Amino acid sequence: VTAQNTNINDFLLPRVLSTMAMTDALERDLKMKSQKDMANAKDPVELLRLKCLARGASGIKGLGRVFRIMDDDGSRKLDFEEFKKGIHDYGLTLDNEGAHRMFEQFDRDRSGNLDFEEFLSALRPPMSQRRKDITDKAFQKFDRTGDGVVTIQDVKGVYNARKHPKYQNGTWTEAQVFESFMQKFDSPNDPDGKVTHEEFMSYYSGVSASVDDDAYFDLMMRNAWKL
Repeated sequence: VTAQNTNINDFLLPRVLSTMAMTDALERDLKMKSQKDMANAKDPVELLRLKCLARGASGIKGLGRVFRIMDDDGSRKLDFEEFKKGIHDYGLTLDNEGAHRMFEQFDRDRSGNLDFEEFLSALRPPMSQRRKDITDKAFQKFDRTGDGVVTIQDVKGVYNARKHPKYQNGTWTEAQVFESFMQKFDSPNDPDGKVTHEEFMSYYSGVSASVDDDAYFDLMMRNAWKL
């Protein structure tokens, strides 16, 4: 490690740790808010969204992976039985009537099948254009190789894991430091150690759901990612 790189790491490490601490706090707020709002949710789509977000900002992404695993024929579509099984396998309890009502709300063309990318897109909490733009800028900075997928190699290019407090006290290895950061954006049920642009946007749409003000969300992102 050169002296120049060490200086860069010294400068960026607080930002990375700040991002980790901030996402931890927002995750807690999101889970609590979603659990609370579920009690008053009447719309089945909103109820499913809240049930996913009660698992954290990666909850919707985790549901998407369950559906992708079920897509044996690669059609990227789900019929009602597959939809109901996917919901059940993800651990969400719905009676048959509730599952039917939810399926019908997503099946807008009444084809009897759901395109699950459109389904997941509709399930994500809406973000204003201002929030989308600042989140996109953060991903571009995160994706140091510019290939559209963030890996641990990208994170290694940002800071020196050996300066992390948990590495220094012997609690974590370097690999665990990097993995901990990546897990903020990965699915808790099926982590793959990679974060695509879509997954990053999906994660922050969840975070966004716990932040009421556009200006605060913008400031939070700029501070966390030094934009």
